[in-house]
Amino acid sequence: MSTETTNSDTVSTQAPVILSPTAAREVGTIIQQQELDPAKVCLRVGVKGGGCSGFSYILDLTETRKETDEMFEQHGVRIICDPKSLLYLSGVTIDFKDEIMGRGFVFQNPNATSTCGCGSSFSA
Repeated sequence: MSTETTNSDTVSTQAPVILSPTAAREVGTIIQQQELDPAKVCLRVGVKGGGCSGFSYILDLTETRKETDEMFEQHGVRIICDPKSLLYLSGVTIDFKDEIMGRGFVFQNPNATSTCGCGSSFSA
């Protein structure tokens, strides 16, 4: 019988959440503007109850990682997500739009049965 030891710093190669290159560049710009340490900071992606449609998306830059968080890297950005949020976010693409009508991060969630008009909340 073999046992496998896992390292808490292990980064998953298969990302359940997809960060577009445009969104990754914007995250890098924010890290630079806020003078954060890119070697320590991660992008926390999650969901919480509330919002127009039932769940709201969470995006946060943090150096705090819980033992249960999943971690993966895309385009040089380390992304962390708690297991409960992953149930709702698996397959989500996060993009960044900079248009005349506004700029911000945009979530494309194939698991959402409906989304609100502002795009910041959904129901599953």
